[in-house]
Amino acid sequence: MTATTDGSADGAGAGSETAPGTAPPARVHVSALTERPADLRPERPDPGREAAGPRAAAGPPEPPDGQGPEGVREAAARATRHLLERQDPEGWWKGDLETNVTMDAEDLLLRQFLGIRDEATTQAAALFIRGEQREDGTWATFHGGPPELSATIEAYVALRLAGDAPDAPHMARASAWIRAHGGIAAARVFTRIWLALFGWWSWDHLPELPPELVFLPPWVPLNIYDFGCWARQTIVPLTVVSALRPVRPAPFALDELHTDARAPYTAKPPAPLASWDGAFQRMDKALHVYRRFAPRRLRKAAVATAGRWIVERQENDGCWGGIQPPAVYSVIALHLLGYDLGHPVMRAGLESLDRFAVWREDGARMIEACQSPVWDTCLAAIALADAGLRPDHPALVKAADWMLGEEIARSGDWAVRRPGLAPGGWAFEFHNDTYPDIDDTAEVVLALRRIKHPDPARVEAAIARGVSWNLGMQSKNGAWAAFDADNTSPFPNRLPFCDFGEVIDPPSADVTAHVVEMLAFEGRAGDARTRRGIAWLLAEQEPEGAWFGRWGTNYVYGTGSVVPALTAAGIAPSHPAIRRAVRWLESVQNEDGGWGEDQRSYKDRSWAGKGASTASQTAWALMALLSAGERDGKAVERGIEYLVRTQEPDGSWDEPWFTGTGFPWDFSINYHLYRQVFPLTALGRYLYGEPFAPSGES
Repeated sequence: MTATTDGSADGAGAGSETAPGTAPPARVHVSALTERPADLRPERPDPGREAAGPRAAAGPPEPPDGQGPEGVREAAARATRHLLERQDPEGWWKGDLETNVTMDAEDLLLRQFLGIRDEATTQAAALFIRGEQREDGTWATFHGGPPELSATIEAYVALRLAGDAPDAPHMARASAWIRAHGGIAAARVFTRIWLALFGWWSWDHLPELPPELVFLPPWVPLNIYDFGCWARQTIVPLTVVSALRPVRPAPFALDELHTDARAPYTAKPPAPLASWDGAFQRMDKALHVYRRFAPRRLRKAAVATAGRWIVERQENDGCWGGIQPPAVYSVIALHLLGYDLGHPVMRAGLESLDRFAVWREDGARMIEACQSPVWDTCLAAIALADAGLRPDHPALVKAADWMLGEEIARSGDWAVRRPGLAPGGWAFEFHNDTYPDIDDTAEVVLALRRIKHPDPARVEAAIARGVSWNLGMQSKNGAWAAFDADNTSPFPNRLPFCDFGEVIDPPSADVTAHVVEMLAFEGRAGDARTRRGIAWLLAEQEPEGAWFGRWGTNYVYGTGSVVPALTAAGIAPSHPAIRRAVRWLESVQNEDGGWGEDQRSYKDRSWAGKGASTASQTAWALMALLSAGERDGKAVERGIEYLVRTQEPDGSWDEPWFTGTGFPWDFSINYHLYRQVFPLTALGRYLYGEPFAPSGES
């Protein structure tokens, strides 16, 4: 029997089943997959640097001893089939984006506030929330993490809405733990805002957020564009909510969540006046005074302006920014401004929130904080191409068509800092034209370059716009952030209101690395702007050899992003920075051959590179080591063996641990497709070589 290039047997599609206990069909025509097609080579290679990648070598390298050629190839074939089976007919991929139960609790609180909570939705959400509770009665914000007070409070309140009695054993354990850890008074600001909506907390005991912020010009500190786009989209509607201070009738009391229900508002001593915290605390007190004397016409105008700002940024699918928190607060703000639930803006907004729901087989309903189809699709395309799927395979062409259709051709909030820059990028979500992101744009370009599309002129034009936009979004220090350029003000994070996570968008090593890798792929490694990015990356390396990972956990992700970018851009494997990175990765490899890193590394550096082995983090480490020329090393051999050994029979990997990051430590993510795309990428690069072969000294 022969096999096709998608790994399925002749006469069977990509979704055909393999009999239990038998190996999947081996790939054929391997020699055809060991050379990188000429149309995928950089058109403008750096002077003195060979453009052809390792697929121009004599043939595929041999897998390590103990695995044999077929063991790794079969694992890659199974993973390829599994990924092809998951592609949507329109061409995209999307895995679940799992966060924590506050998404589900706040969804119920929103429905209670609007008067639209129904019993079926409530019980489905409660089923999910109960399933995430731990033995001590608490909830965490990531798998295996420590108890978290605000998440536990919000989950408890949601279960009260679902009818769970406060004296039920699981509820009594939760409330006892909450009281022992400070009660509602010790919760984050967002949690207390939700409780204030029902009179469970006083608005007077929350930080003030004046709507007049929308009038501050971009050059004034603490204007709305000083905040990262996710915080900006949340803060603007919350200025409306804060100004109007609504209170809906509470369906029950929450006295059991206070350390002392008779005196719930415990005063905290202010920080020293000479400190930043002290200064901002006193500024908040001044704003509370200002609220009482704010000119009525000015406040009314500010609230109206904020309302228009919100409506203007609603996406075609009804959402705001493609993420759940801003959408929730925007719906509340507009409702307070008089938009009834039947208004097209409100109706579309509520429908968009329904699309964040993932209904599980057991009837539980999990709410995604966001959806990641563009990100998942470009990563899936890269994985399949690097694992040997022919560049004109229908699945890849269909993915390219879908990605090309997702290009954003209009300006967004990023243009406030880059007013003369032409648009041309991709967002993370299905619909988010206001906030394309630099990371997705870089990875989409890398994906498109791997695909042989029937309309190459269309691809070239889109890539040219994406490259130009990314170059224009470089920050002053030579690096790149996710959404904005030079979004580095030190002030927003110091506001008493901003205790929920990162609220600015400074450049990061992982995003900068992806842009540098993309520019190298485009033959721009010698461009002065690329070299500035490389210099920034080299300067950002930690003393032990790792790089901090902003959007993935953590030092393993940062290092797994940076090393392939540096070698792609011409930095030799013998460079001291690459050697330090290799030594660090080898030093943190687990006994089972894999790599893992816990979210705790964002709070405690002693956790750096430490944690249960995962498929995605093992793949990141392997991608770095392979790009550093370590293919024949023991660490790579053990890592590849780990991936092959832990693969499920259907070609997937299981990964309950959270390896993605929204806000370091404060908001963790389990991207369910990471466990599929990154291991396949690593296996493919192990079998067929790197997109760029390591070369001479730099």
